[in-house]
Amino acid sequence: MVDVSGKPETHRVAIAEGRVIMQPATLDRVLAGNAMKGDVLGAARIAGIMAAKRTHELIPLCHPLALTRVTLDIVPDHHLPGLIVSATAEATGRTGVEMEALTAVSVACLTVYDMVKAVERGMRIDGIRLLEKRGGKSGVYRAAGESV
Repeated sequence: MVDVSGKPETHRVAIAEGRVIMQPATLDRVLAGNAMKGDVLGAARIAGIMAAKRTHELIPLCHPLALTRVTLDIVPDHHLPGLIVSATAEATGRTGVEMEALTAVSVACLTVYDMVKAVERGMRIDGIRLLEKRGGKSGVYRAAGESV
Protein backbone atom coordinates (compact mmCIF):
# COMPACT_ATOMS: atom_id res chain seq x y z
CA MET A 1 0.00 0.00 0.00
CA VAL A 2 1.31 3.46 -0.84
CA ASP A 3 2.23 5.62 2.17
CA VAL A 4 -0.02 8.70 2.06
CA SER A 5 0.65 9.86 5.63
CA GLY A 6 2.66 12.88 4.48
CA LYS A 7 -0.01 14.16 2.11
CA PRO A 8 -2.40 16.89 3.21
CA GLU A 9 -6.09 16.14 3.53
CA THR A 10 -8.06 17.76 0.71
CA HIS A 11 -11.58 17.53 -0.62
CA ARG A 12 -11.56 14.97 -3.43
CA VAL A 13 -14.17 14.23 -6.08
CA ALA A 14 -14.23 11.67 -8.89
CA ILE A 15 -16.83 11.10 -11.59
CA ALA A 16 -16.93 7.90 -13.64
CA GLU A 17 -19.29 6.50 -16.25
CA GLY A 18 -20.12 3.35 -18.14
CA ARG A 19 -22.79 1.97 -20.44
CA VAL A 20 -24.93 -1.13 -20.66
CA ILE A 21 -25.88 -1.61 -24.28
CA MET A 22 -28.93 -3.76 -24.98
CA GLN A 23 -31.69 -4.38 -27.47
CA PRO A 24 -34.51 -1.78 -27.58
CA ALA A 25 -37.02 -4.33 -26.28
CA THR A 26 -34.80 -5.07 -23.28
CA LEU A 27 -34.43 -1.37 -22.53
CA ASP A 28 -38.19 -0.94 -22.74
CA ARG A 29 -38.68 -3.80 -20.30
CA VAL A 30 -36.18 -2.31 -17.83
CA LEU A 31 -37.82 1.12 -18.03
CA ALA A 32 -41.31 -0.36 -17.63
CA GLY A 33 -40.22 -2.16 -14.48
CA ASN A 34 -41.16 -5.56 -15.92
CA ALA A 35 -37.95 -7.46 -15.18
CA MET A 36 -38.48 -10.80 -13.48
CA LYS A 37 -36.02 -9.91 -10.70
CA GLY A 38 -37.70 -6.59 -9.89
CA ASP A 39 -36.63 -2.94 -10.02
CA VAL A 40 -33.47 -3.05 -12.15
CA LEU A 41 -32.59 0.62 -11.86
CA GLY A 42 -33.18 0.80 -8.10
CA ALA A 43 -31.19 -2.36 -7.43
CA ALA A 44 -28.31 -1.23 -9.66
CA ARG A 45 -28.20 2.17 -7.96
CA ILE A 46 -28.01 0.63 -4.46
CA ALA A 47 -25.48 -2.01 -5.59
CA GLY A 48 -23.19 0.67 -7.04
CA ILE A 49 -23.30 2.80 -3.91
CA MET A 50 -22.66 -0.21 -1.69
CA ALA A 51 -19.74 -1.27 -3.89
CA ALA A 52 -18.13 2.17 -3.67
CA LYS A 53 -18.12 1.86 0.10
CA ARG A 54 -16.36 -1.53 -0.14
CA THR A 55 -13.82 -0.72 -2.84
CA HIS A 56 -10.88 -1.31 -0.48
CA GLU A 57 -12.14 -4.88 0.05
CA LEU A 58 -12.27 -5.56 -3.70
CA ILE A 59 -9.17 -3.84 -5.10
CA PRO A 60 -5.83 -5.00 -3.67
CA LEU A 61 -3.82 -2.29 -1.87
CA CYS A 62 -6.63 0.26 -2.18
CA HIS A 63 -6.91 2.53 0.87
CA PRO A 64 -10.14 2.34 2.89
CA LEU A 65 -11.77 5.77 2.66
CA ALA A 66 -14.41 7.55 4.69
CA LEU A 67 -16.62 8.58 1.78
CA THR A 68 -18.71 11.66 2.42
CA ARG A 69 -20.97 11.22 -0.62
CA VAL A 70 -21.64 8.72 -3.38
CA THR A 71 -24.29 9.32 -6.01
CA LEU A 72 -25.20 7.02 -8.84
CA ASP A 73 -27.35 8.03 -11.79
CA ILE A 74 -28.73 5.76 -14.47
CA VAL A 75 -30.08 7.45 -17.58
CA PRO A 76 -31.74 5.62 -20.48
CA ASP A 77 -30.37 6.37 -23.93
CA HIS A 78 -32.58 5.10 -26.74
CA HIS A 79 -29.87 5.89 -29.29
CA LEU A 80 -27.44 3.32 -27.81
CA PRO A 81 -29.87 1.65 -26.98
CA GLY A 82 -29.12 1.13 -23.31
CA LEU A 83 -28.30 2.82 -20.07
CA ILE A 84 -25.63 5.37 -19.17
CA VAL A 85 -24.44 4.86 -15.62
CA SER A 86 -22.52 7.62 -13.83
CA ALA A 87 -21.17 7.80 -10.31
CA THR A 88 -19.71 10.58 -8.23
CA ALA A 89 -17.63 9.80 -5.15
CA GLU A 90 -16.43 12.38 -2.63
CA ALA A 91 -14.22 12.35 0.44
CA THR A 92 -11.88 14.54 2.39
CA GLY A 93 -8.65 12.65 2.71
CA ARG A 94 -5.11 11.97 1.59
CA THR A 95 -5.86 9.85 -1.45
CA GLY A 96 -8.27 10.08 -4.37
CA VAL A 97 -11.67 8.53 -4.86
CA GLU A 98 -11.31 7.48 -8.50
CA MET A 99 -11.42 3.76 -7.70
CA GLU A 100 -14.60 4.21 -5.67
CA ALA A 101 -16.38 5.97 -8.54
CA LEU A 102 -15.16 3.39 -11.07
CA THR A 103 -16.17 0.50 -8.79
CA ALA A 104 -19.63 2.00 -8.29
CA VAL A 105 -20.17 2.22 -12.06
CA SER A 106 -18.79 -1.27 -12.69
CA VAL A 107 -20.97 -2.98 -10.10
CA ALA A 108 -24.08 -1.02 -11.13
CA CYS A 109 -23.54 -2.13 -14.75
CA LEU A 110 -23.01 -5.73 -13.66
CA THR A 111 -26.20 -5.58 -11.59
CA VAL A 112 -28.20 -4.41 -14.62
CA TYR A 113 -26.74 -7.30 -16.60
CA ASP A 114 -27.54 -9.82 -13.87
CA MET A 115 -31.11 -8.64 -13.46
CA VAL A 116 -32.04 -8.89 -17.15
CA LYS A 117 -29.70 -11.58 -18.49
CA ALA A 118 -32.65 -13.98 -18.72
CA VAL A 119 -34.14 -11.63 -21.33
CA GLU A 120 -30.91 -10.86 -23.20
CA ARG A 121 -27.55 -12.49 -22.67
CA GLY A 122 -25.92 -10.42 -25.43
CA MET A 123 -25.92 -7.14 -23.50
CA ARG A 124 -22.58 -5.35 -23.51
CA ILE A 125 -20.96 -3.39 -20.72
CA ASP A 126 -18.87 -0.72 -22.37
CA GLY A 127 -16.89 2.45 -21.87
CA ILE A 128 -16.22 2.35 -18.14
CA ARG A 129 -13.88 5.27 -17.54
CA LEU A 130 -12.95 8.16 -15.31
CA LEU A 131 -14.50 11.41 -16.54
CA GLU A 132 -13.15 13.79 -13.93
CA LYS A 133 -11.21 13.98 -10.69
CA ARG A 134 -10.54 16.96 -8.45
CA GLY A 135 -8.42 17.45 -5.37
CA GLY A 136 -4.97 16.52 -4.25
CA LYS A 137 -1.57 17.55 -5.56
CA SER A 138 -2.32 16.67 -9.19
CA GLY A 139 -5.34 18.99 -9.28
CA VAL A 140 -8.08 18.58 -11.87
CA TYR A 141 -8.26 15.87 -14.53
CA ARG A 142 -10.96 15.79 -17.20
CA ALA A 143 -11.23 13.14 -19.87
CA ALA A 144 -10.59 14.57 -23.32
CA GLY A 145 -13.71 16.13 -24.80
CA GLU A 146 -15.70 16.02 -21.55
CA SER A 147 -17.39 18.97 -19.91
CA VAL A 148 -18.63 17.39 -16.68
